[in-house]
Amino acid sequence: MISTTLARTNVPISAIGLGGMPLSIQGRPPDDEGRRVIHAAIDAGVTFIDTADVYCLNDGDLGHNERLIASAIRQRRDRDSIHIATKAGLRRPGGQWTRDGTPKHIREACEQSLRALGVEEIWLYQFHAPDPSVPFEESIEAFAELQRQGKVLYVGLSNVSVEQIEQASHIVDVRSVQNRLSPFFRENLDVVEECGRRQITFFAYSPVGGARLAQKIPQIPILQEIARKHHCSPHAAVLAWVRAKGNTVVPIPGATKPEHAVDSAKSISVKLSAKEIAAIDATEFART
Repeated sequence: MISTTLARTNVPISAIGLGGMPLSIQGRPPDDEGRRVIHAAIDAGVTFIDTADVYCLNDGDLGHNERLIASAIRQRRDRDSIHIATKAGLRRPGGQWTRDGTPKHIREACEQSLRALGVEEIWLYQFHAPDPSVPFEESIEAFAELQRQGKVLYVGLSNVSVEQIEQASHIVDVRSVQNRLSPFFRENLDVVEECGRRQITFFAYSPVGGARLAQKIPQIPILQEIARKHHCSPHAAVLAWVRAKGNTVVPIPGATKPEHAVDSAKSISVKLSAKEIAAIDATEFART
């Protein structure tokens, strides 16, 4: 596995991460299978795992994904080289996804995540999504305060705009931004460019389009052609395209089967030519 570093640090992380969400939401595999997925990813070289307190079924299940990941790596000899990022700023009432960027909620969520992960300091704590009912700066200041208290080492953002990166950067040292990026959804390319300019790590979530759209990938002719040429899966070709979008981009695909986690990790060896990148750029990826 090729490594990169978290923005403006000497901390190495794998250039392909693992997104933990599919292991804990509706349709999730049994916990034992989830742990096998995590182990398969790590054995394939992944050293960065992304989670969140709300990767669960509902508010009564908060922290499921954090606990699952913690239980998987607890007995591993290489556990100190595995970096886990989590988030705060959402809730799951009745299984819905709602926003809560109040400082009170962020502080409480941090304490819960510390317990779920079994750590004294969260390595990377990300604001999950801006809350329109709460001033953005107030939410970010809550993360800055947690950092000053030693409960958080690094701070990141998620689902933000270029303007919000600028606003947050006046309050805290932003080390990462996690937004959606795939051939199906390219609306964050300006954020990718801004992260490159600022040397902020850009974690690309849903890099193959999410569970439903990912099923379309093997049917797309240009991806079939590229996959044959590089002796890889069409999904690996897509992950290579995502990585090519910026020098600080780290895709974080999810997986519910060990073989899918391994395939994603192996995509790091796929290097697309400028012509192949342009061909994918020019292809319309239908979302229906």
